[in-house]
Amino acid sequence: MAENFKIGGVSISRGETRRIDLPVVRLYTDTEMAIPVYVQRGKKSGPTMFVCAALHGDELNGIEIISRLIGSRSLKSLRGTLIAVPVVNVYGVLQHSRYLPDRRDLNRSFPGSAKGSLAARMAHVFLDEIVSKCDYGIDLHTGALHRSNLPQIRANLDDEETRGMANAFGVPVMLNATLRDGSLRQAAADLGVRILLYEAGEALRFDELCIRAGVKGIVNVLRHLQMLPKSRRQQSIEPFVARRSGWLRASDSGIVNHKKELGDHVREGEVLATIADPYGHELDRVICNADGIIIGKQNIPLVQEGEAMYHIAYFHEPHEVAENLELLQDSLLPDENF
Repeated sequence: MAENFKIGGVSISRGETRRIDLPVVRLYTDTEMAIPVYVQRGKKSGPTMFVCAALHGDELNGIEIISRLIGSRSLKSLRGTLIAVPVVNVYGVLQHSRYLPDRRDLNRSFPGSAKGSLAARMAHVFLDEIVSKCDYGIDLHTGALHRSNLPQIRANLDDEETRGMANAFGVPVMLNATLRDGSLRQAAADLGVRILLYEAGEALRFDELCIRAGVKGIVNVLRHLQMLPKSRRQQSIEPFVARRSGWLRASDSGIVNHKKELGDHVREGEVLATIADPYGHELDRVICNADGIIIGKQNIPLVQEGEAMYHIAYFHEPHEVAENLELLQDSLLPDENF
C-alpha cells in the first residue's frame, strides 16, 4: 500500500479518512461539477478496493448501499484502502436520467479521453484517478426504468480470484458475463483490476432487500480479501452459476397480466404472462422456453411487440436457487412478509 496515496491531488495518509470532491468539468454557469469520493485508509497495509454507484444516473440503490457501508462499524478495523464513490454520473442523478447531457452512456465510454466528449472526459478522470489505483472493485447497478433485477453478481467467473470474490459476496445467483466494449468492467480488466458488478432492484427506486444484500455482500468481499477480520458466522447461501441467460420478448402489443414474478422458478412450457387488447381479448401468451429462474422482469403492465419482458437464467438445479433466494430474504428481512 503506497505511503503517498493521492486522489485529485489530495494526499491521504494511513489511518486517515477523507472526503474529496474530484473535479470533472464545469457547467455553463462556471460552476464546477465534481464527483464525491470517500477514502478510508487502514493503519495496516492491505489491498485497495473501490466501490462505485450511479454510473447510470437513474440507478439509485447503490447510493444508499455506499451510504450505509461508510457508516458501518465494520470499517473501523479496515486494512488497506477503501475508495467509495456514491455518485459517478452526477449529471444523470440531477436529471434522473441514465445518460449524460450529450445522451451518451457513461458505461460505454471507457477508457475515455482527456480531449474527447463529455462522457469520454468523465470516464477518463474516473479511470485515471480511481480505478487505476485499485486492485479490486465493485460496481453497483439496478435494472432499467420499469424493470427490476433480482440480486445477482455478474463477473468473469473463469478467473479464479474473481470467482472467489463473487462467491464471497453471497447472493444466490452469479452470471458468467462477457465483457462489453466501452464498459467499466472492460477498462478495469485491461488494467488488471478484478471487478464484480452487482445488479439488484429497479431504476429510480430503493429496494430494501437489494440494499441490505449489497451492504452485506461488500463487507463479505472485504473479509474475503482480508481487508476486514473474518466473521464468526458461516455463510449460509451457496451461489449458483448461470453460464447462459436470455430475455423473452413480447410477440404482440397490449395489456400485460403477469403470472410469474421476480425470483420464481419456471419450467419450459409454463405461461409467464398473457397479453390482451383494451377490451380484454387475449392476443397472445408469453411461454417459458426452458427451466430456469426469473432474474429480470418488466414491471409496467403495457408492452410493445418485441419488447423484453422476462430475463431468465438457466441452471441445472433451479429448485436449489429458489431455496437460496428464500434464505436470503429470511436472513435480510426476518421480520417482514416479503
